[in-house]
Amino acid sequence: MNATLMTASLYPSMSPMAAQGTAEWLRERCGKVTASRIADLVARTKTGWAAARINYLAELIAERLSGQPTEGYVSPAMKWGQDCEVEARRAYEFFTDQDVTEVGFVPHPMIVMSGASPDGLVGEDGLVEIKAPNTATHLEILATRTVPSRYVTQMMWQMACTDRQWCDFVSYDPRLPAHMRLFVQRVDRDERMIEDLEQAVREFLGELDVKVMSLELRYGATGALRPDHQEKYREPA
Repeated sequence: MNATLMTASLYPSMSPMAAQGTAEWLRERCGKVTASRIADLVARTKTGWAAARINYLAELIAERLSGQPTEGYVSPAMKWGQDCEVEARRAYEFFTDQDVTEVGFVPHPMIVMSGASPDGLVGEDGLVEIKAPNTATHLEILATRTVPSRYVTQMMWQMACTDRQWCDFVSYDPRLPAHMRLFVQRVDRDERMIEDLEQAVREFLGELDVKVMSLELRYGATGALRPDHQEKYREPA
């Protein structure tokens, strides 16, 4: 069963969702808070919000105003990781003796304009999040046996959206010897962390709505300049 049909059957209250990576999937996510960027949303420095949050807010403002998904840069390393995902999923299924069901974009059940696209559903209660990082990062994960905090935040939001109880984190690097290629560690649902994330998302979306409304009130919903600004910005004849 493809991702669109499987998502609809597992979450019958939702409209059918498109498979990840497709143009439809990109449109479904447009202007919405997603799990892959949730760590940016809560990123802070010692003095306040981090640049990652400010930039993410600007990206979503642009998507809301234009109706078009932001075209993010895909580096060769990122492309390599995406290409390895199928192989990594198969390795995980073999190692755990569990089937992975691919899904599309799953909206948060209570917070509109937010959601997640997990790498797969596992059984009745689980998820899987697959990373195929560069070798240095994979070796660091093997050595510390620790899931990077950014990915823990991502998985918590995925569990919030799908109402799942755990998520297996997978790091995979086929360039290493066979016994070092696959790392799997389970991360259990943390209700306190999810509550904090949900509050942060609500506040972020409120800020986003205010900024979009302010821009549209000043320049018009089509992006036109206000009448009192047109003379100032009119190009010379």
